[in-house]
Amino acid sequence: MPPPVVKIRRLSPERKLSRGLFEQLAEQIKSGRLAAGARLPTEEELSRAARVSRTVVREAVAALRADGLVVTRQGVGAFVSAAPQQAPFRIDAERMHNLVEILHVMELRLCVEVESAGLAAERATRPQVRAIGAALEAMDRATAQGRAAVDEDLELHRTIAEGTGNPQFPRFLQFIGRHLIPRYIVSGMPSTMGGQRAYLELLQVEHRRIVAAIRNHDPKGAREAMRRHLTRSLERYRKLAAEQPAAA
Repeated sequence: MPPPVVKIRRLSPERKLSRGLFEQLAEQIKSGRLAAGARLPTEEELSRAARVSRTVVREAVAALRADGLVVTRQGVGAFVSAAPQQAPFRIDAERMHNLVEILHVMELRLCVEVESAGLAAERATRPQVRAIGAALEAMDRATAQGRAAVDEDLELHRTIAEGTGNPQFPRFLQFIGRHLIPRYIVSGMPSTMGGQRAYLELLQVEHRRIVAAIRNHDPKGAREAMRRHLTRSLERYRKLAAEQPAAA
């Protein structure tokens, strides 16, 4: 049986080469042109077709493997996985420079974190509530020092997730990662809202409402406060995107 025909275009030098090769191969796998079990061309063949180094080919194949699209067999090669359409859920960090993609993930985060706050209000132990309070105080200190407080903000949300008692909530936040909102957005936001101090103080007002509801074991109030906080954050990012189309 002849091997499947794999059409590889020469890659543009204007973008990351391994990413371009990954996208071409992934599209052919998902469209069915490369069927389950089919063997990918060799490193040498892909390198010659795309006019890239074998290192680039290895990076592209590694990305396909990470997405569950191929499996590799030592000394044999790479093969399309048995169920490529069942690849694990993954957020592509390289696309997070597109503000539309960022807002999509923010909406996903909103859905999860609203429930996270409610469960923390129901379940958080006394040590966990103290950890949430300590994270809030750390953000207060960062604000007073005029720092951006990105790490402190993430830590506060992480401690709330820990307070659910469900390890999947903090794992989800870790999965989304600190790169969800690129630095150019974080740095650009304060200038639209009266400066960094005013912006961070506004965030802290919202954070204090969330933490107060958790301390009071008020699940409904915690959910409402978290929803208000993240919804307003989405509105602020959308406003910034409208005002800074070049950055988006």
